[in-house]
Amino acid sequence: MSSSSSDELEERLNEAFDDVFEDIYNNIVEAQTKKQRKRAYIERNREEGHTRLWNDYFSEDPTFPAHLFRRRFRMNKELFMRIVHRLSENVQFFQHRRDATGRYGLSPLQKCTAAIHLLGYGSAANTVDEYLRLSESTAISCLQNFTEGIIQLFGDEYLRRPTPEDLQRLLDIGEKRGFPGMVGSIDCMHWEWKNCPTAWKGQYTRGSGKPTIVLEAVASHDL
Repeated sequence: MSSSSSDELEERLNEAFDDVFEDIYNNIVEAQTKKQRKRAYIERNREEGHTRLWNDYFSEDPTFPAHLFRRRFRMNKELFMRIVHRLSENVQFFQHRRDATGRYGLSPLQKCTAAIHLLGYGSAANTVDEYLRLSESTAISCLQNFTEGIIQLFGDEYLRRPTPEDLQRLLDIGEKRGFPGMVGSIDCMHWEWKNCPTAWKGQYTRGSGKPTIVLEAVASHDL
């Protein structure tokens, strides 16, 4: 076969391949376009969610007393408000702003409470919808921005190794409170890993038969 015939055959094969590839690509794009549907908007009345949350925990005469706040938020109110204040000042996601219609969005309290509930209880993102009036996707965004904001704003001060001065201060506090030699109190819990890869399941399964991750928390007296 001459070189000219070989070149002509190769050119025709390339043209045929390009036609087939283009048809397949167009079919895939068309199928994906048909599957895309406009997401249904749900009016959740976010203002009502903020008002309920404020009256329940943050007003001058809240529905639930301080010990229930400590139990449900896993920290005292002063610490929680400090976190909310820092996040709303320094992280754009937590700033209370108006949308294009002039309506205020979710408040920093709603967003931080959603993140704390997901972290504190290990619950699904859609469990805060009915009370806080925010969607599942927004709750996930709250959690992501909350953890990133905490690392950014408090990492240098709290998420570091203790210095000798820190250790001595904690030892002195522990001794005054009747616990000589104690640096801090530690607690552990097993948190179920719902989406644990099958190949890893045996490494994270104990007596319950379900894969879990051990969470450890160390706290000083002033938490």
